[in-house]
Amino acid sequence: MRRCATVVILALVASSTGHAQGARAFTHADTLRGSIGPARAWWDVTFYDLHVRVNPADSSIIGWNGITYRVLSPGQEMQIDLQMPLEVDSMRQDGKAVTYRRDGNAFFATLPTEQRNNTRRTVTVYYHGKPVAARRAPWDGGYIWKHDSLGNTWVTTANQGVGASIWWPNKDTQADEPDSQRIAITMPDPMVNISNGRLRKTTHNNDSTTTYEYFVAEPINNYDIAVNAGTYAHFSDIFMGEAGKLTMDFWPLAYHLDTAKVQFQQAKPMMACFEHWFGPYPWYTDGYKLIETPHLGMEHQTAVAYGNHFKNGYFAGSLGGPERWTDFSGMGEGYKWDFIIIHESAHEWFGNNITTQDIADSWVHESFANYAEGLFSECQDGKDAGAKYLIGSRRQIRNDAPIIGPYGVNQDGSGDMYYKGGSMLHTMRQIVDNDEKWRGVLRGLNKTFWHQTVTGRQVQEYMSKQSGINFDKVFEQYLTTTRVPTLEYRISQGTLSFRWINVIPGFDMPVKVTLTPGVYSWIHPAEAWDTADFKLASPAEFKVDENFYVKAVNAGG
Repeated sequence: MRRCATVVILALVASSTGHAQGARAFTHADTLRGSIGPARAWWDVTFYDLHVRVNPADSSIIGWNGITYRVLSPGQEMQIDLQMPLEVDSMRQDGKAVTYRRDGNAFFATLPTEQRNNTRRTVTVYYHGKPVAARRAPWDGGYIWKHDSLGNTWVTTANQGVGASIWWPNKDTQADEPDSQRIAITMPDPMVNISNGRLRKTTHNNDSTTTYEYFVAEPINNYDIAVNAGTYAHFSDIFMGEAGKLTMDFWPLAYHLDTAKVQFQQAKPMMACFEHWFGPYPWYTDGYKLIETPHLGMEHQTAVAYGNHFKNGYFAGSLGGPERWTDFSGMGEGYKWDFIIIHESAHEWFGNNITTQDIADSWVHESFANYAEGLFSECQDGKDAGAKYLIGSRRQIRNDAPIIGPYGVNQDGSGDMYYKGGSMLHTMRQIVDNDEKWRGVLRGLNKTFWHQTVTGRQVQEYMSKQSGINFDKVFEQYLTTTRVPTLEYRISQGTLSFRWINVIPGFDMPVKVTLTPGVYSWIHPAEAWDTADFKLASPAEFKVDENFYVKAVNAGG
């Protein structure tokens, strides 16, 4: 019931992911999916009891979900989301049939009994069909029906953005999460299914299938619920972390076991780094799993999907073309670690622990996850290495659309939420100019909004308050416009004249520049011209600290 207190979709592929590339017309269906309408507002999910039988032979599923909820205010019609072509067979509450009508991908159920304030009720939805298959998983979302290189059946899911209702009925909004969830997946033998949380029970059925029952004891966003079924091997480790012993379980395909035992060693230093910067791993109760998948990756809570083929860098072959790996920074730093392990695991803090109520604020998930990549480089090789990675990654920025998308219509913003958002955070760190205070801000975010859903505005306000710096104009500039702050300057007779251009009204972010030999000094530009003493031998020696994501233009003089 996490209410008000988030896939790797990189800027490189933003044009093919559905990110906003310009204005679009939104529909009634978009509003139903993306907003908290009357049929959603009166009830709060507390538990999902999901049971699904998966039939790879014909790419079909059949199952049911018991939706337990708390009544917040009187209401009789309930919106339950399930996307076409899946069909609802029936709904029941208190042993009685529930009548319902379909409106596109939403079902509106008329409940047969009185819904009293603060009571807990359950409605059970029975359904079946052939769910949409992802064509370019994980970007377009859905079921992934594959075979491994030995011909064994391999089935997974990935559905961020498109929504969990692409394969199971639920209240398909990030604004409302259950306190806990059961996930019971039945697969044909000899497939093994790995889902979120802890395996509670394995039942071998008489029809040559096995049911794997998992339980998630903590709140979880619905797009994180995952099926990962194949011919898996297993090994495990223990991480002694800030909150004690954390189980770390690894599930590669059986014939990749030896390779995975080497590559997955990166998970422990990753965990140590992120606990240092962000605070305790949020899911000690449910553990940490890293699972090989046929799709590139996804931040499925406690069951991180991994498809980077056991190499460092980023598997750019997933984007089409020849098999290759790349370093998004272009500086070599990204070849020192496995992108998917680092980026997707960072979402356990930003995206899973802290989840945005509306995907328009997906920058909270992706900007921090990108920034975490730089922090991991810093943990491994020092502060300069982390900065080098983040600065180099700016070559991915398009500035094609605002990072924050339109609210209430299930639409995120530009793919710049990754690298531009990460550079914004790196810039803010320079402004704070105190690494321990900055670390306190990052850790404080995860402590203050522990297991909560938030608005982007809440995150902005918290960071300003805890840092003691009003970042309102910084957030507005980088998140809501495509303009890069530009320092216009001229140097004449020992004086630097400067001002901000290409900025929002009132933008007055401080920045470091060279005024004297061998050192960066603070200046405080605004939109009006200001001056500072310039003591370098030549105007050509003037530089802006590249840790700030800004541009500089010489106005002459």
